[in-house]
Amino acid sequence: MINFIEIGLAFIEGLALIASPCILPILPLVLSTSLAGGPKRPIGVIIGFIMSFSLFALLSKKLVILSGIDLDIIKPISLVLLGLFGIVLLSERLSAQFSALTQHLAQIGNKFSLNTGDGFDGGLLIGALIGLVWTPCAGPILASVLIQVIRQETEFASILVIIAFSIGVGLPMLIIALTGKKLLIKFQFLAQHGEKVRKVLGGIILLSILLIGFNFNPASWPKISSSSTAITGTQLSHGLAHSYPAPELTGLDTWFNSKPLTLSALRGKVVLIDFWTYSCINCVRTLPYLTAWNKQYHDKGLVIIGIHAPEFEFEKKPENVEIAIKKYHLEYPVALDNRLQTWTSFQNLYWPAHYLIDKDGQVVYTHFGEGNYDITENNIRYLLGLSENKMTSSQPAFYHFSQTPETYLGISRAERYMGTPSLQSGETLYQFSKPLSKHHWSLNGRWKVNAEKIISEEKNATLRLNFTSKKVFLVMGTTTGEPVEVTLKLNSETLNTQAGKDVQQSKVMVNGHALYELVNQKNYDNSLLEITAQGPGVEMYAFTFGE
Repeated sequence: MINFIEIGLAFIEGLALIASPCILPILPLVLSTSLAGGPKRPIGVIIGFIMSFSLFALLSKKLVILSGIDLDIIKPISLVLLGLFGIVLLSERLSAQFSALTQHLAQIGNKFSLNTGDGFDGGLLIGALIGLVWTPCAGPILASVLIQVIRQETEFASILVIIAFSIGVGLPMLIIALTGKKLLIKFQFLAQHGEKVRKVLGGIILLSILLIGFNFNPASWPKISSSSTAITGTQLSHGLAHSYPAPELTGLDTWFNSKPLTLSALRGKVVLIDFWTYSCINCVRTLPYLTAWNKQYHDKGLVIIGIHAPEFEFEKKPENVEIAIKKYHLEYPVALDNRLQTWTSFQNLYWPAHYLIDKDGQVVYTHFGEGNYDITENNIRYLLGLSENKMTSSQPAFYHFSQTPETYLGISRAERYMGTPSLQSGETLYQFSKPLSKHHWSLNGRWKVNAEKIISEEKNATLRLNFTSKKVFLVMGTTTGEPVEVTLKLNSETLNTQAGKDVQQSKVMVNGHALYELVNQKNYDNSLLEITAQGPGVEMYAFTFGE
C-alpha cells in the first residue's frame, strides 16, 4: 500500500535540503561546476548526486532487511530524526550553529572539485562527492529519507520515495548549477528572507510528521456518499464523467446458470458486469452483495454477469469454477474468460471490478476493489427507476493501515522473501531466516519454485510468515489432486480459538485448488505463522489478509 503523504513529504524534504542551514557552505561547490566547467558538467553533477543517493538508499534497505531489524522500530526513529530537523529549521540559533559545524565540509569539497574534469564525467564525480559531503551536513533529513525508503513495503514504493526526494533536491540544484553567476545576484532574495523560508519548511515538515504519525492517507479513506441524495436512488452517484458504449462479451467458451448472453440482446436491461476469480479473497467478499442484489433486483430488470477471469492456471478448469459457484450459492450467469478476451475488451486491470451498464448499453459507473456497496446499489436503483429508499447495502470496515499486503509466492511476483539461499526457480534446499522481519516470509526444507507457486518436495517442508492481520488466507492445491495434510502453528502454539474455518485441530486437508482460511484472530495482531507440509506435492500460491 502506497502512502502518498510520505511520497509528498520526501519531495518536501528534498526542497528543504536546498534551503537548509548547510546551503551556504555547499552553494560555492555547486556554483563552481557552472563557472569552471563545460555546459554538460552541471547535468552530470545532478545525475551523480541522484545516482549516489539512490544506490545508497536501496542498499540501506537491503542491509536492514538482511539484518532482520523490526521495521516497526524504524518508523518512530524516522519521525524523531525528521522532527529534529524541523526544529532546527524553525530555530534561527540552531540553524546558525548547525551551519557553523558543517562549514569545513564545503572547503573539502571545493578541493576535490578542482581536480575533476570539465565535462559530464567530471560532473558525475562532483555530484557523487556532494552526496557524500551533504550527508553529514544534512544528516537528520537524509537519515529520515533513508528510513522512509527502508520501511516501504514494496520496491516500487521505495523507488517512488527516492524519485520524489531526488526531484525535490535536484530541481533547485540544477537551477543553481545552470544559472551560475546570475543566480548569485538573485539569490540575495533568499538570503534576505532565509529565516521565513526555513520556518515555513520546518512547519510543513512538523505537520507532515503529525499526519504520518496518525496514519493519515486519503487513499485509504472509505468512499462514502457526500450527501443524502447519493443513497436515495434519485441520481447517479460517482458516475463516469463520460459514459461509453459497453464492449461486447467475447471469448467466453463456458457458461454456468445461463445460456450464452450478449450485451446487444440485453438492451433495455440494467447490466452489472463483475470481473472476479474464485481464489481471490477480495472477490469472494463481494459475492454476498452481488447475490443479494440479484435476488432483490433481478425481477425488476437487473442482470448480473460474473466474468470469471483466472489469475492462476488451475482457475481455468471449469470443474473448479463450478465447485466455487455452488460453494458461494451464485445463481446469476457466470462465464469463463480463460483467454481474458472480455477482460481485454473492457481494458480491465483489477479483481474485483464492477461495470454498470444502463438500458441503452452505456457504461455509466465503474468501481474497482471492495467497498462502495451502498453507492453501487444506489446506482442500480437509479438506473432501474426505483427512487424509494430501500437500500440493503452497508459500508464494511476498510483496509487496516498496518495489515500485511497481499503476498505472492511464485518467483514472477514474489516479494518480501528472507532466507538462505535467496528465492530461485527450480528445486532448492532452503533454511529459515532468523529473525524474520514483519510482513516477510521464509522457507525451510526442500521446495520447488516456479513462476506462480511453490511446491513442497518433501515431508516437513515448512513456510514461515510474519504477518499483521485478523485473518490469513492462502491459495493452495496439490500436484496430483490427491489430498495432502498441512499442519499449522501460530506463535509456536497449535491453533485453537484463532483457527480459520478451514482448520481442524491445527490441520488443513488440502484436497483441491482453493482459497483456505487459516487464521482468524480477534484483533489485528502481529503473529508468526508456520505451515508444514506432511508430504510432497503441496502447492502454495498467494497469501491474502483482512477481516
